[in-house]
Amino acid sequence: MNVDVIWINFLKTIKEQITSLAYDTWFNDTKLLDLKDGKAKIVVPMHVHKKHLIENYSEMIESTLNSITGTNFNIEFILEEELNTDSEIDIDVDMIGVPTVKNKIDSNLNSNYLFENFIVGESNRFAHAAALSVAENPGKMYNPLFIYGKSGLGKTHLMHAIGNYILNNSNKNVLYVTSDQFIEDFVGINKKDNKGTNFDYVEYFKNKYRNVDVLIIDDIQFLGSATQTQQEFFHTFNRLYDDNKQIIISSDRSPDDLKILEDRLRTRFSWGLTVNIFPPDFDLRRNILIKKIAGQSMGNNVPDEVIDYVANNCQSDVRQLEGAVTRLFAYATMMSGSDITLDLAIDALKDYLNKSIGVKNSVQRIQRVVADYYQISVDDLKSKKRHASIAYPRQIAMYLTRTLTDESFPKIGIEFGGRDHSTVIHSVDKIEEEIKKNKQLKNLITTLKEQIK
Repeated sequence: MNVDVIWINFLKTIKEQITSLAYDTWFNDTKLLDLKDGKAKIVVPMHVHKKHLIENYSEMIESTLNSITGTNFNIEFILEEELNTDSEIDIDVDMIGVPTVKNKIDSNLNSNYLFENFIVGESNRFAHAAALSVAENPGKMYNPLFIYGKSGLGKTHLMHAIGNYILNNSNKNVLYVTSDQFIEDFVGINKKDNKGTNFDYVEYFKNKYRNVDVLIIDDIQFLGSATQTQQEFFHTFNRLYDDNKQIIISSDRSPDDLKILEDRLRTRFSWGLTVNIFPPDFDLRRNILIKKIAGQSMGNNVPDEVIDYVANNCQSDVRQLEGAVTRLFAYATMMSGSDITLDLAIDALKDYLNKSIGVKNSVQRIQRVVADYYQISVDDLKSKKRHASIAYPRQIAMYLTRTLTDESFPKIGIEFGGRDHSTVIHSVDKIEEEIKKNKQLKNLITTLKEQIK
């Protein structure tokens, strides 16, 4: 066999399976030395290449090479500097072939969320680039990676995309959980087995969360109500970080605004890289719509004016865009497969868009409904008065504004008499906590929401 021809075909195949960055970094400077005695000797420039290829690409290299040659070879990596010595090469047995396969865990990843179907625009370009860098070098770049932004902007998609990329390009163990799942698992430590102990469950918990290569935890802000769970996550974080394991976290607010979490946790979240995802601009909304429409059976005949109409009127998040597309095509189908025109789109989405627009930027309406319920004035809500009969309704109004609108904490503070954003965060967190404990307040919030909508 001509090893040069084999390696050219090998590199061509590998290049089609990985990103150009990964190929240029790890494969571009490799060469096949020889194929003898059931061994394929591959020359790499430096020890870091040797280590990275073994840990992340052994399986791919072996299967690709064996497919091209039609023969099974054990892989052996050799440094260029070893070739330049006259002494016999000392082969480390542990460095040959595919490393010992780890006990795989259930990653909880959604295989549909990939970098390939994440649509990039100006509002998420930096977050996308950071996520891809972490996926290609887990534990080595930007650790932890903290992604924040409002719901529906693509945080979860990016997190799953990182996990899926790592799973598909390495033998690393990846675990994705929500903070609610972490809390539930931690609470389970108190369970007793048939021996009256909880040793087995404690061991299970530690194995699940501390023996992974990549831990992805979504909506970290919900740890705020669980003090003991925060302590456990602190220890889990330290263990993974010290072992150079990748940690990826998401939240609806930045680490600095997570006042409900312990300072030591918020400090650690800032050790790596913090990235924000902003609401999509018009061009990105339009590109998302085009992508979503292309997947519909009737998507070939949607005029640009319809796409522009939806993009102009759905400005908050990606989920709203997806809902508009679903509603539009469902309406066209019910109309016996009518062509999708601007008039049909306006008719199909009139209730949907009116509801969305009515909720958005409705701070004044929220203030009026809350003030009327508590028999105070809107000016009272905006005033500096701290009496409980005014301060508490103000906190409820701030909570409802954060829940029902797209306004940021600073903007809400401005709407309530120029208050600092930290005051708004405190109010929102306080009402969130009380709702969990106070059924009467929960019912009141539901009633107020119905009046506002």
